[in-house]
Amino acid sequence: MSTKNASYWIEKLGLEKHPAGGYYRETYRCAQEIPHEGLPKEFDGSRNCSTAVYFLLEGTDFSPLHRINSDELWHFYAGTSLTVHVIDESGNYCPIKLGDNFEEGEVFQDVVKGGAWFGATVSDPQSYSLVGCTVAPGFDFNDFELGKREELTKRYPQHKSLIEKITRI
Repeated sequence: MSTKNASYWIEKLGLEKHPAGGYYRETYRCAQEIPHEGLPKEFDGSRNCSTAVYFLLEGTDFSPLHRINSDELWHFYAGTSLTVHVIDESGNYCPIKLGDNFEEGEVFQDVVKGGAWFGATVSDPQSYSLVGCTVAPGFDFNDFELGKREELTKRYPQHKSLIEKITRI
């Protein structure tokens, strides 16, 4: 069992508060860009080919439901397992359990498809989860939409309790 805690990783990796919750640091932004005309209509301009970040959640903090236009590949690094709560475009709930306990159905990496609503919670409220996210086409805050509790509950009433748990507005 590692003796490293969340504070250790925040300091060593130079993580900063994420505007929507948790801590992060961009570690890669591809210098090459995909021109606007080469992207689907959801994108409002050119995008870097790919980006990557470290992301850390502590205890009872959560990443609220949000969506982006790109696929996002999540990678598990340290701490306790993390659940990525995904509501796909058809309204199906598809949780992803990131971690190192394969006997419990955890995986080291998985993908959230672009356009899906997703948020994340730490499995053990006394611990933390350190993960990474790789986005392609690259992440741009213009593509980030924060989920609104009332709107999401109307659209997906079957997921009301989850929506209430991991939305901030």
